[in-house]
Amino acid sequence: MSKTIPAIILSLLFLAACEPAVKPENLYGKWKYLKVESPNANPPDTVSTSELKEQAPYIQFTRKDSLLIYWGGQVLSHGIFRIDGRNIQYKETLPDGKTREFPFYVSKLTGQDLVFSTRGSDGSEVTAVKE
Repeated sequence: MSKTIPAIILSLLFLAACEPAVKPENLYGKWKYLKVESPNANPPDTVSTSELKEQAPYIQFTRKDSLLIYWGGQVLSHGIFRIDGRNIQYKETLPDGKTREFPFYVSKLTGQDLVFSTRGSDGSEVTAVKE
């Protein structure tokens, strides 16, 4: 009995730490940016509400696994994506035709709310709502 309780507690902690994988069908559509922060910048930075209103940025996921990021009415970035657990692995196509790949970590995804981030000193966190 004394070994059973720690095993049960460990199992419960493990299950609580497991977050379900992101499903592509839950991403499809247009997500309007509500907040953009760079918490790891020195000093930390946040895009102002007025700039977000003026630039009207959003990210769009399509059923063909393409990803488009718009800022100021123009495509800021485009490429393809695949899901890896809680990460959106984004393969961006650069203007010179080369590509680069990096993950967006999804910390929240509900029917209408999405919070995703990139890591590192130049990382950012985006809060978006589905339109």
